[in-house]
Amino acid sequence: MLFKLMLAKLFGRSNFTSLIKKINSLEPTFEKLSDVELKRKSEELKINVRSEGLKEEYLPEAFALVREASKRTLGQRHFDVQLIGGIVLFRGQIAEMLTGEGKTLAATAPAYFHGLTGKGVHIVTVNDYLARRDTVWMGQIYHFLGLKVGCLAHDTAFLYDPSYVSEIKNDLDKERDTLGGFKIVHEFLRPVSRQEAYQSNILYGTNHEFGFDYLRDNLAYDKSQQV
Repeated sequence: MLFKLMLAKLFGRSNFTSLIKKINSLEPTFEKLSDVELKRKSEELKINVRSEGLKEEYLPEAFALVREASKRTLGQRHFDVQLIGGIVLFRGQIAEMLTGEGKTLAATAPAYFHGLTGKGVHIVTVNDYLARRDTVWMGQIYHFLGLKVGCLAHDTAFLYDPSYVSEIKNDLDKERDTLGGFKIVHEFLRPVSRQEAYQSNILYGTNHEFGFDYLRDNLAYDKSQQV
């Protein structure tokens, strides 16, 4: 609620109200679609975005698709305030949200929308654990909608793959996550090369992983050595 009030003061309520109404108006229609039909909608939107560009007129459909996919995969529905935070991020602005206001879920809609371009989206987390957790947790949404999701960690990289089951068992990871979070961060993460991870539509990682990869790329003698 505090986040919503701050946005109203900075940008005015009408700036977001019309978009939120459009997103919400699509919900009853999308709820009636089968999984196959919803995925087809995502594919059609991807074709439009790649041929015409990332236009804001496509935003309501993109955000509504993510909300419906989240409901079906995670059992979580984006609140209006989370959609507003996503609109702010889509526009290249900064959104400050308090603990508990749903930053992780709020970022999925703009990440998906930008991910449709095929140019890659990087989502920065504060540590490797959160990068892995959010890849597996939010990766269910992106995968459902046909996007490839990757993860950078120290000296390794992964792709989200629901068919992959790791042999690693880590009780600590299960205990340290909060209630409602995705408790197993090693399952469904298939090890890949760093180059392959960077080909993902959406890539999770820490600031130092992205930063040092950038520095190493600038020191490389040949493009084949770059990620």
